[in-house]
Amino acid sequence: MKRMIIILLSTILLHVHLHAQTFKPDILGGKFEQASISMPADYEGDAVCTIIRARANKATSRAALYIHGFNDYFFQREMAEQFNNNGYNFYAIDLRKFGRSLLPHQTLCNMRKLEEYYADIDTAISIILKENSFILLCGHSTGGLTASLYAHEGKQRHAINALWLNSPFFDVNMGIILKRIGVPFISSIGSISPNISLATGSSQLYGESLHVDYRGEWNYNLKWKLLKSPKMNFGWIHAIYNAQHKLRKGLKIDCPVLVMHSDKSVKTDKWKDEITRADIVLDIKDIIKHAPKLGSNVTIQTIKDGKHDLILSIKTVRETVYLNLFKWLKSVV
Repeated sequence: MKRMIIILLSTILLHVHLHAQTFKPDILGGKFEQASISMPADYEGDAVCTIIRARANKATSRAALYIHGFNDYFFQREMAEQFNNNGYNFYAIDLRKFGRSLLPHQTLCNMRKLEEYYADIDTAISIILKENSFILLCGHSTGGLTASLYAHEGKQRHAINALWLNSPFFDVNMGIILKRIGVPFISSIGSISPNISLATGSSQLYGESLHVDYRGEWNYNLKWKLLKSPKMNFGWIHAIYNAQHKLRKGLKIDCPVLVMHSDKSVKTDKWKDEITRADIVLDIKDIIKHAPKLGSNVTIQTIKDGKHDLILSIKTVRETVYLNLFKWLKSVV
């Protein structure tokens, strides 16, 4: 009985807390607003998540919620505008320890289990449901893995009406020996000693292909989305290994799912123009292999010449992504 009273009081306090949140102008300017929300403290201390929104020009009850990937945060104005123009209120979340939500005492991108992000997503969905009745959950890369697991087991999964995954991180892009021996071994150590760090081994070529100061067209904060991915610790690898293992066993996502990926992957340590028209982060064969395990209603689409983040590809490719996405949405709404 005492436990039930505590749970009830906690729910009431959360409800009051969410209603007390006020949105203020966001760094993106224009119609973009943000609300920073205090979350329960974790192993690094205080934590917050940040909800960003851009309302559609016309009244609508449909919304999209976007979850960014690793070494990332929300900055994609064009994506929000596309959703607004197609009749969706747009929301994004900077998860704890990313972007707007990174606090001085925290380690960028740090995580020990993927479920840490569920409370952030719970909060975002609670806010969205005040004004909307249809929710499209969207996730890119690690955010795609997170969105998939949440749609399978998250507390508010039944509020999700559709799921869109942009190059989801379903497996590590490594050789078979590292996949089967190296990663599981590091994961086992990470469960005991999570703070041991490991260089990613990645180059900054992908970052150069994106940022306007190098070879790309996008302007974003290089302190929040580093040119080269930060070091990963063993705890993070443990969290990813467990999440991907759960996915490989098969999920039961009830809503329709759209999985998009590039038509090719490229591995290189030197700049070549092909980088601008391929996924140089993940192996697309892994996405194709594991996508059917999400649920019983999964659509898989190949995007020719797409980058790892499809919505940061060249303009003609982005146009194809949005055309296909909204065509699919009309078929499932």
